[in-house]
Amino acid sequence: MDDSRQAAPGVEAALRKALPPPALCGFLLLLALVFAGSYTVGGLVGPVAPGMHTTPSGGGADGDRAPGGTGHGDGAGH
Repeated sequence: MDDSRQAAPGVEAALRKALPPPALCGFLLLLALVFAGSYTVGGLVGPVAPGMHTTPSGGGADGDRAPGGTGHGDGAGH
């Protein structure tokens, strides 16, 4: 056997300790590939709702609220 190519036991242990587990590396690679694929498909397909526009930062118009409200965020119950 050729022992001249093997690293010292302390160096090998330090390298193993410094590197993340192979399963974590594989998971992160798979996650990146899925993200890249979905980004590519989304770019090819286009917007989901082309007619939808954002509202101004002040919220919607006064007529957009239902009469009576739902009690969420309009101060009801306080």
